[in-house]
Amino acid sequence: MIRNIAIAAVVAIAALLGITWFISGGQDDRFSGCGGSVIGTGAASIGGPFEGIDENGNPVTDADIITKPTLLYFGYTFCPDVCPLDNARNAEALDLLQERGYDAHMAMYSIDPERDVPERLKDFTDFLHPDMIGITGTPEQLKAASQAYKSYYRKEEDGDPEYYLVDHSTFTYLVLPEYGFVEFFKRDDTPQEMADRAGCFIDAAQ
Repeated sequence: MIRNIAIAAVVAIAALLGITWFISGGQDDRFSGCGGSVIGTGAASIGGPFEGIDENGNPVTDADIITKPTLLYFGYTFCPDVCPLDNARNAEALDLLQERGYDAHMAMYSIDPERDVPERLKDFTDFLHPDMIGITGTPEQLKAASQAYKSYYRKEEDGDPEYYLVDHSTFTYLVLPEYGFVEFFKRDDTPQEMADRAGCFIDAAQ
């Protein structure tokens, strides 16, 4: 278990360094005043097309999901603590954005397609926020989506086959319809900080 946590930490740090490396190149000046972790399309190699199945059982692509500013997270419904806390925080940030007049929503792509069937995802998302979308898919679809967003996940192989855990990175991505990925948020970012930065990017994109 300790070894798995260490591996997850190393991969997460590497992902973070990979994301922040893009700050130095390919910047879109329209986003330069928003600060944060990356600047606009400076992270052009992060994000991109993905496919899956939504919480209603319908085949979807990124174009079906990213129809408005989206807070995108990679997690799973059986997660004992991190995913519920992160998504509850994201829901608070989304509430703040909507209170300020922004038409936005949030989504979670499940890293546990074996257990996260659409019906279970729908229960999870409906509980957290009315404007949250759950996405699952085949292992191949998940792998492609995760690689596109430079995220990390790894199923624990040594635990109970029914109650296993999945190690994973915990970034939340801000994705805009016309620009793709523009920013990421870490676990220690507050709902207020997320709403402030996301609002800046949304305003700059208009």
